[in-house]
Amino acid sequence: MKQFLRNLQSLHIKLVIIYVLLIVIGMQIIGLYFTNTLERELTENFQDNIETQVDLIDTRIQELHTEHQDDLETLGEEIQSLLSEFGNRPEIEEIRFINPDNILIGTSRISNEPNIGSRINEPLTEEAISTGARNDEIYVNVNQDHQRTWLLNHPVTNEGEMLGAIYAASNIETVYQQLEAINNTFIIATIISLVITSILGIFIARTITKPISDMRNQALMMSEGDYTSRVKIYSNDEIGELAGSFNILSKRVQEAQANTESERKRLDSVITNMSEGIIATDRKGRITVVNEMALDMLHIPKGEDIHGKNMLKILRLDEEMSLEDIQEMNESQLLFSDSDDEAAIRANFSTIYKDTGFMNGYIAVLHDVTEQERIDNERREFVANVSHELRTPLTSMRSYIEALQEGAWQDDQLAPRFLSVTREETDRMIRLVEDLLQLSRMDNEAEEINKEIVDFNLFLNRIIDRFEMTHKDEVEFIRNIPEMAMFSEIAVDKMNQVLDNVISNAIKYSNRENKRVEFHVKQNVLFNRMTIRIKDNGMGIPANKVDRIFERFYRVDKARARKKGGTGLGLAISKEIIEAHNGRIWANSLEGEGTTIFINLPCETLGEDGWDE
Repeated sequence: MKQFLRNLQSLHIKLVIIYVLLIVIGMQIIGLYFTNTLERELTENFQDNIETQVDLIDTRIQELHTEHQDDLETLGEEIQSLLSEFGNRPEIEEIRFINPDNILIGTSRISNEPNIGSRINEPLTEEAISTGARNDEIYVNVNQDHQRTWLLNHPVTNEGEMLGAIYAASNIETVYQQLEAINNTFIIATIISLVITSILGIFIARTITKPISDMRNQALMMSEGDYTSRVKIYSNDEIGELAGSFNILSKRVQEAQANTESERKRLDSVITNMSEGIIATDRKGRITVVNEMALDMLHIPKGEDIHGKNMLKILRLDEEMSLEDIQEMNESQLLFSDSDDEAAIRANFSTIYKDTGFMNGYIAVLHDVTEQERIDNERREFVANVSHELRTPLTSMRSYIEALQEGAWQDDQLAPRFLSVTREETDRMIRLVEDLLQLSRMDNEAEEINKEIVDFNLFLNRIIDRFEMTHKDEVEFIRNIPEMAMFSEIAVDKMNQVLDNVISNAIKYSNRENKRVEFHVKQNVLFNRMTIRIKDNGMGIPANKVDRIFERFYRVDKARARKKGGTGLGLAISKEIIEAHNGRIWANSLEGEGTTIFINLPCETLGEDGWDE
């Protein structure tokens, strides 16, 4: 039913219906006019014919009256004979003659002859006699299938004398039967014409609707993104011109769409490959565009769809600000991630306006400033640490110098001790400044590293020998070093500094009576790497602090480290040196069991075809 109603609403059906309705209305108007005219003509012809016969009877009665006015019996017989003669005609049902006294003189109907000489009660006949004017009416006999009879009352006068009236009843139904037959023929012709007209209308309407239907289908295809099809031009009329214009429009839209798509892809490529995160929203703050970098910065899984969600809620700013605040905001916002990596993101907001001046949406540009924040924090921490490290010995020196100024220099026991402490603090500040200068040069890559190829096992053994000689009574040195030579290209002085620092720490922070330092060297031939492992049996380092021992100025036990004269920069410098050798240094530790420092460096094992040097 819905499909049928939809078809009725189509332009093709509407045109056919309009075309058929116009034909029907036209034919109905023509038929109505033709039928009315024909009815009037047939009726008038019929009535004229009857009136002509009545006029003949009128003339004959006048003649008979003149001839037999003295012999009324003969006059009545002649009139009866005259009426019988005219009454034999098929269209005549009955003709009567009634004198001025409403007495029936003669009739053409045999069944009514017994009433001759009787008074007739016919109002219209009486009216015709009294007025001297002809009158008529159509009488419908309900007892005879509604047969229609035309009744004519014609007054008869002779030289001004009223002789009576002629009553003529004629069967006018034959006229209406002719009209009905003609109407039936007209209806059949109309139906045949409608059928032919409908068929022609379908084909004629199709010549109009086919191009329009093609344009409609093409418009639907264009709405789905297909601009390749073209509308066929069937004629050179307005419809054909419209089809041609539609093809031109389709081509231009295709070109514009291609340009737009190219620009969109270029923009998508730019947005996708930007190092910044991009979030675009509509005027209500609902996300419409977001690139992968923004998802990565916000730690949102790529499979999660955040389109349509509130931007401020995604950025976790919904409790701090509103969309109205963005329009008035001139400064960026610093965001911190909830994840363990403590990522920092700086968000810059801007408002998008239409050409009309109405606000259309918002854009947030996210910058990952984690590294910048980390560097800033390290810089602040570094300055604070340097200030603290310098202030402590300076404060101590100032105290001793003030004591000496107040007279302690005269005390033979206190003065040498105060001067000794002052010198130690001075030496510590000198070492601190030298370490800072070295770190600064290494950070700026201004530190010259002159490398040479050495047998690292031999190099390590010599360093251990030196420490063993100075600590032979207090530390046990255990060596697990291969006898096979393993060559590595190193800066001897720098690597000596690293090993001195690591071994010194291993000895320094062992607080047991049986101090022990173990050395292990293992080579990975497949990757041409070697790993040096230096393990002590000291007090160890808490697990949450192991990874921080290579940070600048970091001390596990600050009071103890300062007491032992450390600057807190030794391992940081060691890390810089090892990394400059394309190596890696790290630590493992268990509290109460000791700490192990690992150093991984490139190396090679040379045979007889090695370097000639």
